[in-house]
Formats: sequence, structure tokens, C-alpha cells
Amino acid sequence: MQTRLNIIISSGLLMTLLRPCGASRSCPSGCSCNVNHTDCSDLNQLASLDSILDQLPFDTSYLNLSNNNSTTVEPGSFSNFSGLLHLDLSRNLLSSINSGCFSNLSRLLHLDLSRNLLSSVFASSFSHLNNLEVLDLSENLLVRLPVNLFSDLGSLTELALRDNKLKELNPDQFKGLTELRRLDLSLNSLSSVPTHLLDGLQNLVWLSLMGNRLRTLQQTSLEPATALRHLLLEGNPWNCNCNVIPLKHWLEWIIYTGGSVDSANCSFPANLHGKDLRIIPMEMFRHCYPLYLESRSPTAAEGHQVPVGSAGDCMPQRYRSVSVRRATATVVVAGVVCGVVCVMMVVTATYGCIYAILMAHGQQQLTEGNSQQQQLLMVAKEPEQDEKEDLMPTIGKGAQATDCVGWIAFPPEVCV
Repeated sequence: MQTRLNIIISSGLLMTLLRPCGASRSCPSGCSCNVNHTDCSDLNQLASLDSILDQLPFDTSYLNLSNNNSTTVEPGSFSNFSGLLHLDLSRNLLSSINSGCFSNLSRLLHLDLSRNLLSSVFASSFSHLNNLEVLDLSENLLVRLPVNLFSDLGSLTELALRDNKLKELNPDQFKGLTELRRLDLSLNSLSSVPTHLLDGLQNLVWLSLMGNRLRTLQQTSLEPATALRHLLLEGNPWNCNCNVIPLKHWLEWIIYTGGSVDSANCSFPANLHGKDLRIIPMEMFRHCYPLYLESRSPTAAEGHQVPVGSAGDCMPQRYRSVSVRRATATVVVAGVVCGVVCVMMVVTATYGCIYAILMAHGQQQLTEGNSQQQQLLMVAKEPEQDEKEDLMPTIGKGAQATDCVGWIAFPPEVCV
């Protein structure tokens, strides 16, 4: 019993001796430390990031280094903080993020790099952040992003690239982000959205394209995001010509299925300036229908191409849209109803004609029957008169009665 107690005491003493010396470090001057949370924001001095990190406990899980005027992050700066879950580097003066800056931060879940002066980011900057869920790069000076910048961030659920200077995005920019749910691309200089940009983002629920330079947006660019329910499009110079019809139908479908779309006000043409694309009636695009028919004419089928950007270029997709008003089921039901109504009208007209013929025939028979009955009555009255004449000679007595038999049929003077 005494031997076992000695072993336990020795083990506890050994753990105390082997505890990392960094864990016993005091809180850096000007910082606020609470258990594993360390807040070193707003130090109001041109502080060296390394000088702050050298004084931090190694078991820190939450670290706020925002608003410190830090200009650089050296590779391996956070290599000793393997338990870090949340890192805030926003509102500094960082101009670039080098590869290896966040090496060994395999447990990091939230990284905030917003409101800096970042103009470039290396492709391998986030290569070791396998468990990162939230990445905020908003309010920087980013013009272009490496194609493979987010390729290792398979656990990312939220990505903010708001308020940068992005002019274009590669179609494979977000490839592999299968868990992404929120994507903020607002307040940039994007003039187009690549067709396959959202391929593989089947869990994307929220997308913001506000405040860019988008004049049009292809329906095929949005269709891969099957779970999308919230779309922000305000603040773009939308050109509401015939090319925007498929997008209008897709927006109507999102709203019909319970999603939300903010206002998309048209800048062109002049007659639709300031109008919300969502509520413009389809009658305003009636002029597009003849152009659609022309695009499907035999001349076009023989190889004559319709000019790119013309109204005919968008109209071949007119009837492959998901508009409820043009749905196949709706057309079939409407055709069946119209057919039933037409059949009922024909049956009603036929019944009316037959009824009129029968009524006329019956009236004719009734008329003929009345005429025959009158003739029979007239014929029946003549024998009655003859019978009366035969009975008249029996009236009177003796020869006087016999002599006056003809008085009834002849004048009195003859009878005398």
C-alpha cells in the first residue's frame, strides 16, 4: 500500500516537472486573460506581433490580436499554439499572408483577417487549416485569388470576401468546399459569375452578390447550388433585356419554393430603369418572342449563327426555364381543360339541335291530329240531322200530321 502511494506521488511530481514552461507564462502587458481566452486587441501602439506571442500561454484557445497596427505575420509565428480554436487578426496593417503563417494550427475553427491591407495571399497560406470552419477576408485590397487558395479547407462553412477589389473569379475557385453554407462576395468589382463557380456547393444556403458590376447573370451559374434559399443581388447595374428572362424565371422559382431574393433594380433599358426585375410582368418582354421564333427557324438551323448578345441568343433557353407559368404540367392541364370544354360545347350544341327537331316534329303531329279530329266531328254531325228528319213525321195526329210532314223541309205555302 505504501509502495503504490509513493508511485502516485512520484507520477504527480513528474507531471508537474514536465509541464510546458509556456503554460505558466503571465498575461502580456495590456492584454486581458481569462482561462484560455486572451484579448490583446486595441493596444494602441505599433506592437510587434512576435513580442506579444512570446508572452502568451501555450494553451490559449481564443486569441484576439485585432487593431494592433501589425504589418506582417512571419511563417511559424503560431507554431507553438496547436490548441488555438479562434484567431482574430482583423483591423491591422497586414499587406500579405505568406505560406506557413498558420502551420500547426490544425484545430483552428475561426480565422478573422478582415479590415487589413491584404493585396495578395499565397496559395498555401491556409494549407494546414484542415478543420477551419469560418474564414473572414473582408475589407482588404485583394484583386485576385490563387486558384488553390481554399483547396484544403474542406470543413469550411462560412467564407467572407466582402469589400475587396476582386474583378474575376476562377471557375474552380471554390472547388472542394462541399460543406460551405454562406458565401459573401458583395462590394467587389465582379462583372460576371463563371458558369461552374458554384459546382459542388450543394450545401450553399446563403449567397451575396450585392454591390458588384453585374449586368446579367446566367441561370446555369446558379442552378448547381440546389440548396440556395437566400440570394442578395441589390446594387448591380442590371440590364433587363431579353437575356435576363431565364434569370427572372429562376428568381420566381426560388421565391415560389420559399426562398428570399432581395430587389434587383434594372438600370437598362430606359423604359425599365428603376424597376424591380422580380415584379416586372412578362408582358414587358413580349417583343422577345418573335426573336425566339426566328432563332429556331430553318435558316438558323442550317448554320447561320445568331449574333452573340442579341435577343435571340437568350431566347432558345426561354422554354427550358422553371417558370411555373410555363411548366409542362401546367400546359398539359390547360390543354385537357380546354379540350373538355370544347367537347361539352359540341355535345350541348348537338343536343339543342336534336331537341329542336323533335319539338318541331311533335308540334307538326299535334297539328295534324287536331285537323283530323275536326273533320271526324263534322262527319259525325250529318247523320244526326238525318235521324231528326226521319223522326219528324211522327209528330201530330191523323192525316193532318201526315200532310204537314214536309212543312219542315218546305215553305209554309207549299204545306197549305
